[in-house]
Amino acid sequence: MRLTAAALAIAGALAGPSPAHARSVYSYVDQDGVIRVFDDASEEYQRLHHKPSRGRGRIISSPQVHRIEIGERVAPAQAQYRWNTSGKDYDPHVQEAARKYELPAALIKAVIAAESAFNPRAVSRKGAQGLMQLMPHTARELSVQDVWDPAQNIDGGARYLRKLWTQYDGDLFRTLSAYNAGPEAVKKARGSIPNIAETQDYVRRVLALYQAYIGSS
Repeated sequence: MRLTAAALAIAGALAGPSPAHARSVYSYVDQDGVIRVFDDASEEYQRLHHKPSRGRGRIISSPQVHRIEIGERVAPAQAQYRWNTSGKDYDPHVQEAARKYELPAALIKAVIAAESAFNPRAVSRKGAQGLMQLMPHTARELSVQDVWDPAQNIDGGARYLRKLWTQYDGDLFRTLSAYNAGPEAVKKARGSIPNIAETQDYVRRVLALYQAYIGSS
């Protein structure tokens, strides 16, 4: 089954009542090519005068600004990601992985931006490595011989992303949660986004970046 960007966005929506105090995150690409990600408590939100919407897990897009809500426990975050020359240098590898594993290139690029900010030498506190922050044991399982090679790292990360997508029957929230915190954390959360501030913020950021990349293409 080939996954389109629209299919991913729709499949990612969660059913259920709207939380009383859901936090929202917004993103857009400004005139300088900077992807701006901000929350509804920021000055940028006040300046744009966008009203929060109802609906848990719903992704809402407009020509410039994109908004998502995934629950009230997400920690507020403000960040900027520059869609710069270094990011564009990896586009051929992203496009190849997207074709090979039938994933939207915008989603793969969003994960790279959130994981490493396009730094191929990035290393996390827990030892995750490279553009898509592969753990050493995950890289071995994916037969990634050189984790520092952008093409191999992106291929391995995209293959793992696709594996999780298949495992969770197309649920993008659980897929991204497992990519960040591991499948065991999703299992312990009984299939929900784990009650881990870092993971909930990560899911929110990746979805906002994903929508921003779609809007800028």
